[in-house]
Amino acid sequence: MRVIGLAGWSGAGKTTLLRRLIPVLVGEGLRVSTVKHAHHGFDVDQPGKDSWEHRQAGAQEVLVASAHRWALMHELRGDAEPELADLLARLSPVDLVLVEGFKRGGQPKLEVFRAANGKPMIHPNDPSVVAVASDEPVPDLALPWMQLDDISAIAEAVQALAVPVG
Repeated sequence: MRVIGLAGWSGAGKTTLLRRLIPVLVGEGLRVSTVKHAHHGFDVDQPGKDSWEHRQAGAQEVLVASAHRWALMHELRGDAEPELADLLARLSPVDLVLVEGFKRGGQPKLEVFRAANGKPMIHPNDPSVVAVASDEPVPDLALPWMQLDDISAIAEAVQALAVPVG
C-alpha cells in the first residue's frame, strides 16, 4: 500500500481534483482509497437512527452494515485526534491511498495551488511537498509542476511519488 497527500488551502480545488483523479487511477486498474481530514466536527449519522442512538448512549464504536456497504464510527470521547499513520493502519489494503488534508503531516504531498485564492504556497516551508499542480505556472519552482487540469500527468505523478505506508 502506497500513500500520497493532496495539500492546499481551502478553495484550491483539492476535492475537485480528487473527484477527477480517482476514476483515472481506478481505470488504470488501481485499487484506491482516500482519507479526508476535517477541521471541524462532522457526522455521518442522523439523529433518530439506531446507530445514532447507540453512539449517544455511549458506545465507543458502532458498525453499521448492509448488503451494499459497511461503516465503522469511532467516538474519540475526549481522546486525542488520531495521527494519519493510525488511520492508515485501519484501512484495508489497496494499491494507493490519497490523503486530502493533513497538510502538516510528513507524507509526501502534491500541493494544489490556485493563484486567485490569494494564499501563499505551502511548498517553500514544507519539505514533504514533492510536486505542485496549479492553474498557472509557478516561477522558479524547483519541483515537478503540472497544470491543474492535466489529470493524466497528475495521475502519473501521484503514482511515481507515492511512498509505501509504514
